[in-house]
Amino acid sequence: MSQFDLTDKVAIVTGSSRGIGLASAHDLAEHGAKVVISSRKQDACDTVAADLNAKYGEGTAIAIAANISDKVGLQHLVDETRTQFGRIDVLVCNAASNPYYGPQAGIADDQFRKILDNNIVSNHWLIQMVAPEMLQRGSGSIVIISSIGGLRGSPVIGAYCISKAADMQLARNLAVEFGPSGVRVNCIAPGLIKTDFARALWEDPQRIEAANTSVPLRRIGEPHEIAGAVVFLASPASSFMTGQTMVIDGGVTI
Repeated sequence: MSQFDLTDKVAIVTGSSRGIGLASAHDLAEHGAKVVISSRKQDACDTVAADLNAKYGEGTAIAIAANISDKVGLQHLVDETRTQFGRIDVLVCNAASNPYYGPQAGIADDQFRKILDNNIVSNHWLIQMVAPEMLQRGSGSIVIISSIGGLRGSPVIGAYCISKAADMQLARNLAVEFGPSGVRVNCIAPGLIKTDFARALWEDPQRIEAANTSVPLRRIGEPHEIAGAVVFLASPASSFMTGQTMVIDGGVTI
């Protein structure tokens, strides 16, 4: 049996109607997992779930819309997953917000709070909701999509960077708490990836020119290049790894 086999494991992936979340959902399904597609809009979730079911077999995916800012909605996501699939083995906290670009001095209070709430607090909520089952069972993998922004400063997306650094610490703290029960918590820190979420960055000609000349791999990343790491962290292949942050950035941070 492959170390990457996820047959009959159930994975919730937030923000999975596009970008890294969508690519991750496809790769998890390809390795045998049952996948819960979740984002703000039900119709977008339905489309992705239908695609997965058509490609990997009926019953592979279900669609449950949820806004990460809505704790009641997130609880519904978890409860409905258990109702339809019976269990939760993997949680991928991928959805995030970044409503502000510019120096820290210019960010409005509501923008700062939205970034912290959606990028940190919502992950805390979801983990609280799924962890008891995992801890009782003695197995489970939680994956938080962070960012290399959490490893360095930025004059443009400072608040986002602060939130992503906090996600790394959230993973470390919970890895210490959950480890004795066999539940793992890890982060992935992507560099600039060609997603709609990061469009404001990769559509900047100067930034792309810089990537093409200074990044060791001479380009920005694609969503599928992060999805493989999600499968690794969800699967038995990473069974001795917890509390860590995998940097996948084309070499930028070296």
